[in-house]
Amino acid sequence: MRGARVIIACRDVDKAEKAVREIKIRGHNVNVHHMELDLANMRSIQDFCKTFLQREKRLDILINNAAMPSVLDWTEDNFSMCFGVNHLGHFLLTNLLLGRLKDSAPSRVVTLTCSNYKYQKLDFQDLNYNLLPFFTYCRSKLANIYFSQELGRMMEGKGVTAYAVHPGYVQSSWTDHYSILFRMLVQVIMFMFFVPCEMGAQTVVYCAVSDEAAKHSGGYFTDCQPTTLRPFARDAGVAKKLWEASERLVKLA
Repeated sequence: MRGARVIIACRDVDKAEKAVREIKIRGHNVNVHHMELDLANMRSIQDFCKTFLQREKRLDILINNAAMPSVLDWTEDNFSMCFGVNHLGHFLLTNLLLGRLKDSAPSRVVTLTCSNYKYQKLDFQDLNYNLLPFFTYCRSKLANIYFSQELGRMMEGKGVTAYAVHPGYVQSSWTDHYSILFRMLVQVIMFMFFVPCEMGAQTVVYCAVSDEAAKHSGGYFTDCQPTTLRPFARDAGVAKKLWEASERLVKLA
């Protein structure tokens, strides 16, 4: 509705086309497009970025919105699915697009995380942890927070700001690959306690466009306001160490 040119990066072309059609109708904006991107595949990320940079001269806002729920699986590059998609995929994507973000300054990077980060800490001896599904998810969400903090520090004075956003527990179809009984149970719980997608998107949009949010680069936001993290999640040394480890894992260094 603001008239932005929007690129939806999605691995499922059919779902992407459906989303584009809906946004065009509801938002009265025909400048909405999709491009194929699979964050579980480093080659797909590289190909996407190469094509994007050839086509698009600006990137004002990057929203790292993809999320892999608590599943025990492996990416094409042998990373645990949660850590590989939720953290490393976004890490590589953002780094490959960072030059265009700086050229388009002032620009922003908004990365979705979750308040579940508080239940785990990172183990640098086993970043690829893939034993208990909930724990591997929590670690990936903690990594999103560290990533946003370090990106904010690195881009200070360069016109790029970064934010980690907990959108709330949002109603969605992430249970599609589970059993029917489990899906029914989760749907009931989501109906009772979770928020609809439109409400969940509010803090994301706030961090993308609000002048007030610009003052809190590297911050963690919930309910459209900066929120204090647990002390261990504010450790700048750990954030820097994770950044350097992630560079080695995706072979950026």
